[in-house]
Amino acid sequence: MDYVDQVYEKVLAKNPGQKEFHQAVKEVLESLIPCLEKHPKFKENAILERIVEPERQVIFRVPWMDDSGKIRVNRGFRIQFNSAIGPYKGGLRFHPSVYIGIIKFLGFEQIFKNSLTGLPMGGAKGGSDFDPKGKSDVEVMRFCQSFMMELQRHLGYAVYTDCPAGDIGVGGREIGYMMGTWKKIKNSSEGVLTGKDLEFGGSLIRPEATGYGATYFAVEMLKVRGQDMKGKVCTVSGSGNVAQYTVEKVNQLGGKVVTLSDSNGSIYDPDGITFGKKFDFFLELKQVRRGRIKEYAEEFGVEYRPNKLPWDIKCDIAFPSATQNEIEKADAQTLVDNGCIAVVEGANMPSTPEAVDIFIDAGVSFAPGKAANAGGVAVSGLEMSQNSMRLSWTREEVDNRLKGIMEHIHKAAYEAAEKYGKPKNYVVGANIAGFLKVANAMIALGVIG
Repeated sequence: MDYVDQVYEKVLAKNPGQKEFHQAVKEVLESLIPCLEKHPKFKENAILERIVEPERQVIFRVPWMDDSGKIRVNRGFRIQFNSAIGPYKGGLRFHPSVYIGIIKFLGFEQIFKNSLTGLPMGGAKGGSDFDPKGKSDVEVMRFCQSFMMELQRHLGYAVYTDCPAGDIGVGGREIGYMMGTWKKIKNSSEGVLTGKDLEFGGSLIRPEATGYGATYFAVEMLKVRGQDMKGKVCTVSGSGNVAQYTVEKVNQLGGKVVTLSDSNGSIYDPDGITFGKKFDFFLELKQVRRGRIKEYAEEFGVEYRPNKLPWDIKCDIAFPSATQNEIEKADAQTLVDNGCIAVVEGANMPSTPEAVDIFIDAGVSFAPGKAANAGGVAVSGLEMSQNSMRLSWTREEVDNRLKGIMEHIHKAAYEAAEKYGKPKNYVVGANIAGFLKVANAMIALGVIG
């Protein structure tokens, strides 16, 4: 514990004001204590001191011109955190809340998430404080072109050095514009980005992967409890990519999703966002019209809850799928009091440390984001494989591989938790299982690794 405290204090001193990064590091380091006690070689090789320090941090200017002819300037980031087990891999986030602390927290989490997939991918993250909401397609294109003009300088030999993907605010449209810029500059069709459209190297199931993967992880946790998804009432926050395909997969497996949300509020549909007119309307609203979730409530006459998240709604399983720290201590207690048996993080770090403690103390099966939402980066890795082999796997093949990866992640986290004296604690299990592979690789590579 003294060693962990010393490393954490150095992180605080070196990274002032980066509260999200501090939170992520503290959670990981404290959960590694049983592992560090059992394996002194990690302290002897200063693995903690090295793993909390990014290999490279890049901050750059992104100038672009809006439709009125006015020049705008945003800030871009790429944090290449750890490449011990493979090339840097991690998404790009375009959102006004983005600053270096958020990118570092996401990149740090990505180290362990990527390790858990079993695929050879290191951890990275990037993005900008640019907000694509309310921008025309041409404005988004100009921004993406300017962003990629600078980012491409730092990606090295593409998929062998750093292969970004999408995150909040970066979907197929943005990936396409950035890929087009890369092709123009490099004169190469190499798949430097994942999340591409199928027409130019994308993978089937990639848009669905994070939501599908979170649901598959939930199924594995339910099996441990002797249950399945049939008849389970689920609350989902968010209404973006992760939420959309969590709804789809829960429906397929016989569950019922009763909530969705966006930055303005949430909806409660007690009959469920079922296949057919409701689900089709929801997808068209968000994927085509980019509208607000309030329109769903107006269309189907259900409750709209302005400026409220769905955590007071009674449920069996909660899927926080919007953004970091959306479930606070009081929300967690409400979920427990209402009989929630499982919380599955579709977003990155959506539960505060106090909320996580309440879930674990109450015996709720709690799946941390680095395990539960690893399906997205897993299929990104599968997209890289298909690009390298010049192949395109069928939908069924990719889905089966994704399901197998999520089952592997659950097994690794569950077994690590038991081995290190914290049975059924998926936070400890996921962190230790992800850490061991990276830490051993860093030792094998020498002090420069």
